[in-house]
Amino acid sequence: MTATTTATDTAHTFQHLERMVLSMPMARTLGLRFTRIAAGEVDVEIPVQDAFTFRPGQLQATPVFAIADFAAVAAAGTTLAPGWINATVDATLKLVAPAQGVALRARGRVVDAGKLLTVCAADVYAVADNGQETLCATLLGTARNIDMNPRLK
Repeated sequence: MTATTTATDTAHTFQHLERMVLSMPMARTLGLRFTRIAAGEVDVEIPVQDAFTFRPGQLQATPVFAIADFAAVAAAGTTLAPGWINATVDATLKLVAPAQGVALRARGRVVDAGKLLTVCAADVYAVADNGQETLCATLLGTARNIDMNPRLK
């Protein structure tokens, strides 16, 4: 964001980012929802669904990776200029505890925003029915920034 970016422009950019992410079939399938969007940071949640578990209430690694990836790359997306999009080009997930509870909550952040590549990260928490969070995974990723603005020829 530049110094001339207004609060209205920023809000519009964040709303556009949220719409773009939630238009993805995988985001809808997971039941993904944004709980916070700020410059360089995003929080998202998914409910624990039986279809994604390998035993009652405990998620397989795939939805854990997915929420971490969505959070990290969406956080990277908050730093993009209008007309730019991004996509994951690399990610490493470390599982540190069982992903069990009623929901997963991921907090994504930008580590280093560059013109063509943005390094981003996310921590994923298993949320118990009483709201207690347990760190269950951490992700370090790289997003490729893509200019979708038409070129003058």
